[in-house]
Parts: sequence; structure tokens; C-alpha cells
Amino acid sequence: MDWTLISPALLWPVAIGYLLGSVPFGLVLTRAFGAGDLRSIGSGSIGATNVLRTGRKGLAAATLLLDAAKGGVAVVIAEQLAPGAGPMAAGAALIGHCYPVWLRFRGGKGVATALGIILAVSWPIALALLGVWAVAIAVSRISSLSSLSAVVAAIPAALLLGSPALVPLMAAMALVIVWKHRANITRLMNGTEPRIGGAKADAPNGG
Repeated sequence: MDWTLISPALLWPVAIGYLLGSVPFGLVLTRAFGAGDLRSIGSGSIGATNVLRTGRKGLAAATLLLDAAKGGVAVVIAEQLAPGAGPMAAGAALIGHCYPVWLRFRGGKGVATALGIILAVSWPIALALLGVWAVAIAVSRISSLSSLSAVVAAIPAALLLGSPALVPLMAAMALVIVWKHRANITRLMNGTEPRIGGAKADAPNGG
């Protein structure tokens, strides 16, 4: 690859995207409100699902909103700095959330941040994915399966809704999120992934 073809103007949006994505809102909020170190709770993830395991629903909701917002804000800022750089900043924001340098690259699983990104780049696709998630959660009652179904559905949704240029971004985000959910996928295959409202499994579910 000829790195000289990469415009220096794109480096700022990517750097800003990563830095925004790497802000560990779940960890910050749980520490600030005395809910302990999130990394020692449940799955050890910094996402909203793990925050919910502290029993603080308000903090979990705030984490969900802030994690989604940082993905969307990264796209908006990138487009202002360098029109067309939104997808690159979006990918950087997701990587930042999943692999934050401040936490030795141990972050969240990326679902909320991906939703914020998709809302920013194409709200029709985001609505379609929320529909997929709602159907999957109603049928399976499994959080991880519903999230995975939604992010994978982003690829055909981009094609069906007339946004083929977004397919590479959707595919890349899906790959990262599926990888981060590999333990959940193993439990899904083994039939041990917990259902919402059901008995807890030995291993934690979700973010």
C-alpha cells in the first residue's frame, strides 16, 4: 500500500475518532458514583450491559447513551474536518471503544457505539437494525444474540436501503463486534448463554 496516498487531513479525524471512542464512560460513571471498579464485575467489560450488573440502572442507561453518542459525535466532527472522512473516524471510534489504550486495550463490545455511528451515517439503517434487535429479543430473550443479529443485519440493510457505499463500514464493524462476542457465541452454541429474566449462567453475558 502506498501510504503517500493517505492525506494528512484524514489523520485528525481518525485520531479524534479513536480518542472519543476510547473514553470509558462506563468505568468513569461507576467509579464516580461509588459502584466499584467495573473491570472486576461480571464480564469485566466497560459497556452498559456490565454496568447493569452493578444494579445501577440509571448508570447503565447513561453509559448506553454516552457510548452511542461518542460514536455519532466522532462521525459528525470528522465530516466537519474532512468531508468524506466520517466512515474512517467511525471505524476508529469503534476500535477505540473496544480497545482503549488507557485500559491496556481491554474495552467494551462495541454495540452501543456502533449504533451511534449508524445513526450518524444513516438513520434508516439504524431504524432497521433496531427492528431486527426488537424481533430477536422478543423471540430469543437473549441479549447477545439480539445484538449480534442486528449488527450483522447492517450489511444487507445498507444494500437494501440504497447505501452500498456503507457496506464496507458495516462489515468491518460487524467483524469487530462478532470477534468481541466470541465467548458469547461459544455459549450460544453450547446452549449456556443466559436469557433475560432467566437463571444466570456460570459465565457472564453481554458487555
